[in-house]
Amino acid sequence: MEFYIEDYLPLFMFGALALLLFSGYPVAFVLGGIGLAFGFIGMAFDVFSFIQFFNVAPRIWGGIAENLVLTAIPMFIFMGTMLERSGVASDLLHCLQVLLRRVPGGLALSVTLMGTIMAATTGIIGASVVMMTLLALPVMLKQSYNTPLATGTIAASGTLGILIPPSIMLVIMADLLSRSVGNLFVAAIIPGFMLAAFYMFFILVLCGFKPKLAPPLSADEGPDSAMGLIILVSRSFVPPLFLVFLVLGSIVFGWATPTEAAGVGGAGAILLAFLNRRLSFTVLKDVIERSALTGGMLFGIFIGATCFSYVFRSLGGDDIIIELVESLGFGSWGLLFVLMAIVFFLGFFFDWIEITLIVLPVFSPIIAELDFGDHVPPGEMVYWFAILLAVNLQTSFLTPPFGFALFYMKGVAPPEVKIQQIYKGIIPFVLLQLTGLGLVIAFPDIALWLPRVLLN
Repeated sequence: MEFYIEDYLPLFMFGALALLLFSGYPVAFVLGGIGLAFGFIGMAFDVFSFIQFFNVAPRIWGGIAENLVLTAIPMFIFMGTMLERSGVASDLLHCLQVLLRRVPGGLALSVTLMGTIMAATTGIIGASVVMMTLLALPVMLKQSYNTPLATGTIAASGTLGILIPPSIMLVIMADLLSRSVGNLFVAAIIPGFMLAAFYMFFILVLCGFKPKLAPPLSADEGPDSAMGLIILVSRSFVPPLFLVFLVLGSIVFGWATPTEAAGVGGAGAILLAFLNRRLSFTVLKDVIERSALTGGMLFGIFIGATCFSYVFRSLGGDDIIIELVESLGFGSWGLLFVLMAIVFFLGFFFDWIEITLIVLPVFSPIIAELDFGDHVPPGEMVYWFAILLAVNLQTSFLTPPFGFALFYMKGVAPPEVKIQQIYKGIIPFVLLQLTGLGLVIAFPDIALWLPRVLLN
């Protein structure tokens, strides 16, 4: 059998990508640069033509610039940034602390609940982890909380936004898979809140058996009277919860598309900032600038990934991957576990957006070929796989050595918090995430039951 190097150019593309992603150079430029470079290399081997580069611009315009689904992303980013900057999040945490002050691990449970509520209003993981680290970690350490428990709780709770709608990642997945964003949002609701429940159950059990890990708050924390408590809840807890209902409820009940719901969320965040008397020109300017920078970074990666995937497919990358997978002879279940293992392994080194934009276009032809019989109906299989991928990718924020949530936390944590303590703290939460992944694999209705009830 003769060896022709041009037949293996797509594999060399992945090798170059793996090396250059560790260079620290911006991901968007790495993706786009490799795509352009291997296009020229393909021209040298006469397997790619210069005129094919002219197909990249229309793909970027039609797939990104004109894509109405992706317009939801900047608005969700704006909503989350406004909630953080306006102090709504800090008021929410204080309210939850007061409500759970007599429960074992009440402060850790408050952080988990806050992470769940914030996840249901925005999908910006970096902002959520940094915000909760700044707000909660000093309070937990002052309260003599076990450091690994405190850091693990904050990191895991902050990453719930990748799964609980409205998740930016789910918007991107729906676009890549050409599926309904609303259906994917609804499918992710139960798995997302299931993971949050796992975290809370773990904290309750651990702190119940080892109360020294999480000393309770003092009994005089917060209002003394029932009326004072009602006022606190009505001011700090109800408004963000109502915003969650506006965003998710408008999608679930068919009142608005996800893009329209993102606009509702952005307007609601401005209204909450105004009602809290924290809306000013300075705040609005800062929120717009930060939202623009985050959105620009994401869309820059979209453009680079479009160039990379187009050249990869033009060089025959899809055929190589499909042939490689078929040669393994694992069958549908074996392939599913291989794909999940690959994504989990990549999560040790890369961010979710890199994995999603690089891997999903390559895996999508394989997904279409899988057959699980009665376990998952063919029409729902893509949604099920997307949720499995989303749960799996949540671990990419927590697994060392390059767990981004860990670096976000270490960057703003007090100096006495060591990275080894952060690594130790996330271990049980990663195991809980993998348990959730196993349950969704074994029982697909966890993800598929709610879309059947609400959308059919």
